[in-house]
Amino acid sequence: MSPKQNISRVTKLAIPAALALAIVPAAFAADGAGKHVSVVGGYSMVEPTRNPEIAGARTEFAGEGTPTLGVTWHATDNIGVEAWGADGYGQRVTSGGQKVGSVDAQPYSLSGQYRFGTVESTVRPFVGLGYHQTNYNKESATPAGDRVGVETAEGAVATVGMDVNISPTWFARADARYFQSDSDVKINGVKAGDAKLDPVMVGVGIGARF
Repeated sequence: MSPKQNISRVTKLAIPAALALAIVPAAFAADGAGKHVSVVGGYSMVEPTRNPEIAGARTEFAGEGTPTLGVTWHATDNIGVEAWGADGYGQRVTSGGQKVGSVDAQPYSLSGQYRFGTVESTVRPFVGLGYHQTNYNKESATPAGDRVGVETAEGAVATVGMDVNISPTWFARADARYFQSDSDVKINGVKAGDAKLDPVMVGVGIGARF
């Protein structure tokens, strides 16, 4: 990936973050004193929803579990901005029941969120919409020999979830995320297909408010 592409992708994340930082101080003034930051550590299972055709063959990317971490800045009791990421996870790639390769993936995202109910509610459902990037590395082909590359995927991410308050500080979370994900696959430098996976991640976690 070229430096120019990296700068472009970083800019796409930086713009919504800057806008969020711009509105938060005013929101805090209206919201009053309270806990405005929450951190959630969790574990999610990822499962692609599509089986892309690569080099003329239908492939399947296996799902896997991965640790996750999310930090949300709550502008008001109902509106927040979440920065979220997952640890890298490996995916086994098969075609016709035979392994043809493997690749590691690492998604991260920035999303706006809306929470229903009030801070006193025991159960608080929420929805989110934002932008994600998923980086791929450690691509390999089976049997070894071909040089495989999977470009960084980027697109929209949608979230639905629910927080269950345990105490004023601690809460439990369950959520599901859908990633719009499409990236070029190259074999020996030549495009061989699109890794349009559109994965879903379903997870649970424990969070704390500060």
